[in-house]
Amino acid sequence: MSAEANVLPHDLLWGMPVSALPGDAPDWAVEALTLEHPVVVRRALVPRGLVAVGVRGVRREQRYAAVMLRSDIRRCVRPEQLTHRLALQDWPALQALKQVRPLMDQLGLSWGVSGSAGFELASGIAALHAHSDLDLIIRTPRFVSRDWAAEWVEVLDRAVCRIDVQLQTPFGALALREWAGASRQVLLKSERGAWLVEQPWQPAEACA
Repeated sequence: MSAEANVLPHDLLWGMPVSALPGDAPDWAVEALTLEHPVVVRRALVPRGLVAVGVRGVRREQRYAAVMLRSDIRRCVRPEQLTHRLALQDWPALQALKQVRPLMDQLGLSWGVSGSAGFELASGIAALHAHSDLDLIIRTPRFVSRDWAAEWVEVLDRAVCRIDVQLQTPFGALALREWAGASRQVLLKSERGAWLVEQPWQPAEACA
């Protein structure tokens, strides 16, 4: 993969060497890279030629923020590539994915699988359990209304497990459930941090 190739939050990357970790990195993070597990792209400002990533451990609390050289990237899998991937297991989160897949495919927007389900589908490494939520992303380059969000929350809440969706705007990400709610401001997460905004798709506010 080209060192200048674009990577996006939630992409899974292979190729980060153990030597890229600082000396005080936890043993479980070292083990994950030794076993050539993928890392996930996170939102953070880093110098040119680097990409901000997170290393996953086997437990929920085992998440380690790091950076890797873009030139080390050997493979990249995007959430959109996982929507129709077959799974060996049949956890509730994967059952929910089967349930909502036909509806999501009719959205007219790009969508993908992230979180533990995305990690397991992409790598084959066990990450889900019986109580795992299903994490999805929807790319929303243009404004979507709060009524639209509320309708989709109602649809997705019929699935066999909780589904959490992040809307990926040009200026950051926000939770579908939050955009569907009554609060005037919502939390927008970007590479520069997270802050409350009223209109996540308006450049003047999002870039303030």
